[in-house]
Amino acid sequence: MERKTVKKKLVLKSSVRNFITRFLLAIIVFLVGLILIKGNPNLKSVFIKNIYEKNFKFTKAKEIYQKYFGNILAIEKMVKEEQAVFSENLNFSKSEDYKDGVVLSVANKYMVPILESGIVVFLGQKEGYGDSVVIEQINGIDVTYANVDTSNMKLYDYVEKGKLLGEVKSDKLYLVFEKDGQKLDYKKYI
Repeated sequence: MERKTVKKKLVLKSSVRNFITRFLLAIIVFLVGLILIKGNPNLKSVFIKNIYEKNFKFTKAKEIYQKYFGNILAIEKMVKEEQAVFSENLNFSKSEDYKDGVVLSVANKYMVPILESGIVVFLGQKEGYGDSVVIEQINGIDVTYANVDTSNMKLYDYVEKGKLLGEVKSDKLYLVFEKDGQKLDYKKYI
């Protein structure tokens, strides 16, 4: 029994040390990047063009981080999984093409599940759609959910597949799927 306890402590200590090392390396890389950008006007203009003027892809940044530093939390295997309270699939009675996407007929006050895990990159009004949220999914596809109450969300929240996005404001849910600025056929994703 004592041997298992010692082994767990060593694994935890090693995991914490690895996390701190990765974190410090990420900070160093970030600071060196900022110094280079500040000192070179050409790099500054490239940075502004690719980060502020284009849609910054968090999934690509995550892939690069994981390639060089590994998973963000090295101790995630030691943490027990949480029991989901809300875990649903998308249910609708009818679908019709609408502008760049689809409008789904759903129950009034339908609780919308998130189709794929990702990061919230937009919250607000979209013309012709109303209250909207755009989630950049881990697969690189941006999904716009519209006509949904998003009061429980914040920009840059990480959201998980099957969890609650919010309630529809009527009996219609609008979805738009995009990748790299190109509209995608919704039939593959719902």
